Amino acid sequence: MQVKYGLLGAVLALSLPSMAAAQQCGGDFAAWRAGVEAEAQSQGVGPAGLDALQRARIDQRVLDRDRSQGVFTQTFREFANRMISRDRMQRGAANLTKYANVFQRAESEYGVPGPVIAAFWALETDFGAVQGDFNTLNALATLSHDCRRPELFRPEFVAFLKLVDRGLVTTDTTGAWAGEIGQLQVLPSDYLEKGVDGDGDGRVDLKGSAADAILTAANKLAKLGWKAGQPWLDEVSVPETLNWHETGRVNKIPRSEWAALGVTGRDGSPLPADGLMAGLVLPMGHKGPAFLAYDNFDIYLEWNQSLVYTLTAAHLASRYAGAPAFDARNSEQGLEPENMKILQQKLQALGYHVGEVDGILGFNTREAVRQEQLRQGLPADGWPTQTLLIGLGQ
Repeated sequence: MQVKYGLLGAVLALSLPSMAAAQQCGGDFAAWRAGVEAEAQSQGVGPAGLDALQRARIDQRVLDRDRSQGVFTQTFREFANRMISRDRMQRGAANLTKYANVFQRAESEYGVPGPVIAAFWALETDFGAVQGDFNTLNALATLSHDCRRPELFRPEFVAFLKLVDRGLVTTDTTGAWAGEIGQLQVLPSDYLEKGVDGDGDGRVDLKGSAADAILTAANKLAKLGWKAGQPWLDEVSVPETLNWHETGRVNKIPRSEWAALGVTGRDGSPLPADGLMAGLVLPMGHKGPAFLAYDNFDIYLEWNQSLVYTLTAAHLASRYAGAPAFDARNSEQGLEPENMKILQQKLQALGYHVGEVDGILGFNTREAVRQEQLRQGLPADGWPTQTLLIGLGQ
């Protein structure tokens, strides 16, 4: 095997760089794989990893899942109420007690509180019980070969081959359809670069060891910029007279200024009059639940870019830390996915940047909605309603 890959790699390194550059995705799978082989070998992947590469196959199920992420069309209230169950609350509390020493180490060494990690652990795999049944080798090969996001998945595919080479995973390793591995569903590059041997057995096992998974997640969050000792999310009550166009996660002002504008704690208690920066997030408009989101909440969005998912994870962490369930309130009815697509098309036609027309209320669509609401004289809270759509001629 050593001779085989040494000779082949030398030939590929000389003859295939232009081919690899030309075929970053798509086309003949064998030719594409040859380019990956040259790239992997140039990054030090040895015989075991290169042999794994030869076993990789396209999995159509992965492409089907990638094209149909319907969960992200749910509202925050729908998603959070479904995901934050009584069972998850009880098991979260039990695991925070069971692994108290590990969580204490996570906070003392990395600055990340136990409830934050426990919330991700709950939502990602139900505390390790449901880690995914997709063959990770094939999932990453499929997404790397596919031309939708090869710039994301090709490096992860090579990282996975490195993990195989180091004996941390095998070609039979399974996980999520997008290539995440283990109890907290991290990508191979995070496994390589941020993996922590939490149980002291000399090996990082993110599938079988809760301690390894917890401390690796803490290390990842710390490296993303988590600020020790600072909050991530607080539910608040808001007055009816705010300038709604000044709300939103990225429009941060000191907490003292939110207090001066009449924002209070959920129970009506005054906010701390300090300079801690926060944005006011209204996931379902100005009549729905309201949250102050701090710099640490931005780290959630580095983990997962869906606002609905990250708000749910952050709120669940708050619940584990002792906060009550959010006040659902009577928010205005939003748009169904098909009407959301129509809205995105109309906004796009007006010159707004909404990204992909997919029926998902992402950051770009929210900001476009906010600007159009301002133009129509509606409360500019970023929450699309039938009234807004009618104003666009629907």
